[in-house]
Amino acid sequence: MAKILFVMSAADHWTLADGTQHPTGFWAEEFAVPYQALIEAGHTVEVATPGGVAPTVDKGSLNGEEAPVVPEPVRLEDVDLDAYAAVFYPGGHAPMEDLSHDGDSAALVGKALATGKPLALVCHGVAALLPVTPELLAGRRVTGFSNIEESQAGLASKAPFLIEDRLVALGTGYTAAEPFQPHVVVDGTLITGQNPSSSAGVAAELLKSVLE
Repeated sequence: MAKILFVMSAADHWTLADGTQHPTGFWAEEFAVPYQALIEAGHTVEVATPGGVAPTVDKGSLNGEEAPVVPEPVRLEDVDLDAYAAVFYPGGHAPMEDLSHDGDSAALVGKALATGKPLALVCHGVAALLPVTPELLAGRRVTGFSNIEESQAGLASKAPFLIEDRLVALGTGYTAAEPFQPHVVVDGTLITGQNPSSSAGVAAELLKSVLE
């Protein structure tokens, strides 16, 4: 069976345009659904974060449930991509704070794109695509949390940037479904999901990519 790397944010807040800090973390469903699907299929999942910091769950994603247990992370700085069959980035607003500009993450994503390593990202996890070399993304079909969804979540007017705007500016073929409806885009070995409800679809495509 394969070993899959989950890259997660180390942030517990998102700094908004006015400098205030919006408490956040990873979105429980976006971690738990793919994690469970991969584990049940017999694969191994390891987690990496910047600095090896334990990820914080976004309390707004729990709906009264217990937070999912995340394996103890390794330092993203020490990761060898060749040791893994695929890479997955869950969302929550936290990646907007660090993975949207993290150099080690950008190098990992860039190498995955350049070599055809299966790479899956969902919702705000797609922010990890933003700092890679633009030539690796131009013309690629992608999705991610839409401007309308960010507006309905109440943060679009406060955000320092929006994923949809940045992806379009990078020359990607960005598409989105109706707000908060499942939408998964597969472009070769690049898999992206629009929002939390896309988590199961992204997991299914990631499982298929690992088996190929």
